[in-house]
Amino acid sequence: MAGHPMKLLTIVCESLARDVVKQLLLESGARGYTLFRVEGSGAHGERTAEMREYGNVQFEVIVPAEVSEKLMERLETEYFHRYFMVTYEMDIRVRRAGKFRAPSKNPG
Repeated sequence: MAGHPMKLLTIVCESLARDVVKQLLLESGARGYTLFRVEGSGAHGERTAEMREYGNVQFEVIVPAEVSEKLMERLETEYFHRYFMVTYEMDIRVRRAGKFRAPSKNPG
C-alpha cells in the first residue's frame, strides 16, 4: 500500500480546554487540526452540546508518531488532572506527508 505512515490523534475534552489544547498543538509541531463540538456519555455522565461553554470538543490532528507521543505525554502530565479529557491515536497512511510534517529546520 502506498502512502506515508502517520498517526491520527484524537483529543476529546471539555470546551474550557479548547484554547489550551490549540496552543499545545501549535507548540508541539502540529501543522493543523480539525475541531468539532461533540456530545456523549461516559464516566462523568452525559455531556450535551446545548450549552457551548459546558459541552465537549473533539480535536483530530494528523502528525508523525513522535509528535503524537509528545502530545499525549504533555496532555496526560499537564492537563488530565485539570480538565475532563481523553486521547487516543490510530495508525494511518497519508498521500501528502508534507502537509502534516513541520518544515525542516535544516535547509540542506
